[in-house]
Formats: sequence, structure tokens, C-alpha cells
Amino acid sequence: MQRKILTKPFGEIEVDERQVVVFPDGILGFDFVKEFAILDFTDKSPFKWMQSLTEQGLAFVIIRPQDFMLNYELVVSQGDIEAVGADEPGSLLVFAIVTIPSDPSDMTANLQGPIIINPKNRTGRQAISLSDKYRVKHRILDEMKAAAMNEE
Repeated sequence: MQRKILTKPFGEIEVDERQVVVFPDGILGFDFVKEFAILDFTDKSPFKWMQSLTEQGLAFVIIRPQDFMLNYELVVSQGDIEAVGADEPGSLLVFAIVTIPSDPSDMTANLQGPIIINPKNRTGRQAISLSDKYRVKHRILDEMKAAAMNEE
């Protein structure tokens, strides 16, 4: 089923219900927003948009941590995993919210507050990482360079 929404990056578009994720607790700082659509930037980009269905001006750029970081490991509470209706972390989609400053080469990803999504029931949650190696501001390009150097 298709649904028309107003988006920050694309104006009015139609989204498939399968692109919609419900966040029963909202996102930190935006607990009043419960539904988001996951939208592609382009076919080749690792970045996606997480667009509010009710607030046109509210959209987050997100990326899968494993797309820019070697050996990323999701470490969240069992309560967070159960809150999205999953049994174990391996079945979840994991994203990090990206902050893009005026100099895009300084963009960062929040690995301390990963977005976890159960693709089976399309329920999401912003979890809190239990790992002390993940920060709120991981420099994406630095992580990509480190990954590239390890491949050589």
C-alpha cells in the first residue's frame, strides 16, 4: 500500500508501507514523533534518510555502521532488543544518525545511540550502546580511511 508524505529532502512523495518504521518511544529529543519512513539517497549511496511522517521538517541522515567502520559490533541491552520484538541482535537492522557540519568532511555518526529496527514487524528504537568504545561523534571519513588502510 502506498502513502503520500511530505519530506524535507524530496518534497511530496509516495512511500510503501514497508518503508515505514514505528518508534513507540520516539527518538531521543523527539519522543512525540512515532513514525518514520526510511528513504534511499541514491541507489549507490550508503546514506539513507529517516523521514518523519508527521513532521515534514524532521529528517535524519542515517548510515549502517558497518558501511564505514571495521568490526562494528552492536552492544545494547536485552531490553532494547525485546522492545522491538526481537530475540537476538543478529536479526536487527542497525543505523547511526549522521551529523553533517558546514564542512562535510567532518561528518560524524552517533554510535552511542544506535537506531535498531526489527525488519519483521518494522518496529524501531534508539538504543544506548553498552560499549565504551563507541562515542556520539565518530568521524566517518577517519573510520573509512582506517578501514581502507587495514585492507592494504
